[in-house]
Amino acid sequence: MQSNIHTFYADAVLFDMDGTLTDSIAAVEAAWGKVAKDIGQDPAYVIAATHGKRAIDNLAQFKPEIKAHEMDAEVQKFEESILFFADAYNLHGPASSVNSPVEPLTSFTALSSGEATPELSVSPASSLPSSRASSFAALGSRRPSFATCLNSMLSRSTIPEVSVYGEGRFDGLIAEEDEDADALTFESNAKTRQKHCLEAWQIEATSVDRSVRILPGVKKMMGSIPEGRYAVATSGAKTYAYGCMTRVGIVPPKVTITADDKRLKAGKPAPDPFLLAARELGFAASNCVVFEDSPSGIRAGLASGATVIAVCTSHERKQIEHIGAHFLVENMESITCEPCEDGRLKFTVRL
Repeated sequence: MQSNIHTFYADAVLFDMDGTLTDSIAAVEAAWGKVAKDIGQDPAYVIAATHGKRAIDNLAQFKPEIKAHEMDAEVQKFEESILFFADAYNLHGPASSVNSPVEPLTSFTALSSGEATPELSVSPASSLPSSRASSFAALGSRRPSFATCLNSMLSRSTIPEVSVYGEGRFDGLIAEEDEDADALTFESNAKTRQKHCLEAWQIEATSVDRSVRILPGVKKMMGSIPEGRYAVATSGAKTYAYGCMTRVGIVPPKVTITADDKRLKAGKPAPDPFLLAARELGFAASNCVVFEDSPSGIRAGLASGATVIAVCTSHERKQIEHIGAHFLVENMESITCEPCEDGRLKFTVRL
């Protein structure tokens, strides 16, 4: 048994984020699955092809029609959708503390570009113009329209219709006071049909718990490393990276390298994120430890010259054991870190 215990020393630690510190894989896969359906591709293929890589690279591959000047906004929209999937169950689904049905749809607060997670907030009915308010009030005595039925369905699911991208809500909704027509009618056009599709995926998102979770051993490991001696280098952009970490109680370290960092020339499997993180900490990457879970991340760590510890938290052992990581463990509970008097960090790995 003693031969399965290994000790080595390093100056600093470079953590990957998702699959290494946090587990948001269910939300990420749901978001890429939605992209796959939107473009008519096999979700399983798209999910497998995108893991561990930057959203900007994945979107460029699968949605080549996105123009360069549009990419930053598209990445943020995509990452907001991940956080929507992560939060929907607890905020708006069966686990929500709000058990009463929502009021019939009135007007919605638009999503600002700086919000990390789309909010589903309904403004009071009094904020409507009086003529529209009276039209909604009159629905009770009239034959239920399609819109009324939709409102009822959404109420039962405790989630109002909302666009995760902050676009206008119910653009095609027209309130009319017409004795021979329903009070609410929908424009029959492609935009409205697309909106109905968005409603469907958002409602589905509330039915499955895809919450972000902290992985085993992470809290103890991060707590054992002195401040300034560890960094995060992730394939997620800032919206997603900071959103995931804060949701599980991890304070993003001062050196957090995200995919949208303009200093990066390439993302994983290139070593650039780890090289930049090490440089920002003031250490050579060859004297650092990289914790990774994905094939592309492991390759990036090896290319940086660091000692790589691979954790089997998102992939089966057989999927990553031949890539070349120096150590392969189930999770961070198999590793301890102790600061030494000479300033180095002592790592003990139990295989």
